Amino acid sequence: MCDRMCDVQTILKSFILDRFLSSVPYGEGHINDTYAVTFENSNGDRYRMLLQRINHAIFTDPSGLMNNIDGVTKFLKQKIIAADGDVNRETLTVVPTKTGELFYRHSDGTYWRMYVFIEDAITYQSIRNQQDFYNCGVSFGNFQLMLSNFDTDALIETIADFHNTVKRFNALKAAINEDKSGRAKDIRPEINFALEREKDAGVIIEMLETGKIPYRVTHNDTKLNNIMIDNTTGTGICVIDLDTVMPGAACYDFGDSIRFGASTAAEDETDLEKVSMSLKLFEVFTKGYLSVANEFLTPAEVESLAIGAKIMTFECGIRFLTDYLNGDKYFKIHREHHNLDRCRTQFKLVADMEQKMNQMQEIVKKYSK
Repeated sequence: MCDRMCDVQTILKSFILDRFLSSVPYGEGHINDTYAVTFENSNGDRYRMLLQRINHAIFTDPSGLMNNIDGVTKFLKQKIIAADGDVNRETLTVVPTKTGELFYRHSDGTYWRMYVFIEDAITYQSIRNQQDFYNCGVSFGNFQLMLSNFDTDALIETIADFHNTVKRFNALKAAINEDKSGRAKDIRPEINFALEREKDAGVIIEMLETGKIPYRVTHNDTKLNNIMIDNTTGTGICVIDLDTVMPGAACYDFGDSIRFGASTAAEDETDLEKVSMSLKLFEVFTKGYLSVANEFLTPAEVESLAIGAKIMTFECGIRFLTDYLNGDKYFKIHREHHNLDRCRTQFKLVADMEQKMNQMQEIVKKYSK
C-alpha cells in the first residue's frame, strides 16, 4: 500500500482502532496517494474511510495545509447544520488521530490524513452534458457563498503565489532568457504571443491589491472531478480536494472552470482547429454559478468574471510554456513536446476569448442581479 513499505497497520491504528479489512487505491488524482479503507466495528458493521498520503514535496507545510482544511470544513459544517443539511455528505470530515492531531507523520517522513468516506456519490472526470456543467457552476458558487464571510487571514497559502500571474509571467521571461533546453528559437510565435500580453498578467492582482475586489476563500482547482455527485439526484453535494483552498479572487475559481470546462477540445489537443471557447458552455456555467454567487459578489467582482476566464487561461498557458522552456521539470509529460501542445491550446483559447469577450460580458450581465 505504501510506496516506501511503511507500516500500514501503524498508520491505520493511529486513526481507527476497529478491525481493518481491506484497502484499495481510489480515485484518479495525480498529487496525493489515496486509498479506500474498509473497517469493521464491534457490532459487525462495515464502513469505509479515505486514507491519503499528503504529497509534502508540493505541500511543504502539512500542518498549515491541514489547519486550512480543518478550519474551512468546520465552518462549512456550521452553515450546513443551519440549513438542515447533511454534514456527513455535504463537506469533507477530517478524522483526527487518536492523539487529536489532524494528520499522522510516519517515521519514514511521510504524512497521512483520513476523511470520512462519502458513500452513494461519484466524481466524473469529464463533463457528460450541459447539466453537469450547470451543476458544476452551482456547486462552486455555493462553496464560495458559504465561505463568503470566512476570515481569509486565517488561511495560509499552501502553494505560494499560486495565482500570482505577475510572478508566473516573470518566471516565463526568466525561462526565455536562460533557455536551458535550447528550445526558444523554435517557438518564437508562442513566446511573442505571451510577451504581447504582459499587461494582462497584472489585471487581477492589481484589483486585489487596490481593494477593488475583495479576497475570498477560493478553491483554485475548480474542475468537475472535484465535486461529489449524488448517485440518486445527479446533483453536486460536496466540493472535495481542498488542498489548494487559499485566499484569492472569486474570478480565479470561475475562470479556471471556464478554462477547463468550456473548451471544445482536450487540454493537449494537437489540432488547434478543434480548440475554441464554447459560448454556450460559458453561458451554462455562468447561469449556474451566478444563480448562487449573486448573493455575495460585489459589482466589481461580477465585472471581473469574464476577464478572469481569460487571465486564468493565459496563466495556465504561460506555465506550460515556462516548463517546456525549462525542460519539462514540473508537469508530467507523456510525449515529446507535450507541454508545448498544452501551451498552444491555452493560447488558442485566450485568442478566442479575446474575440468573444464582449459576448462573454453580456452573458455575465444577463445572469447578474
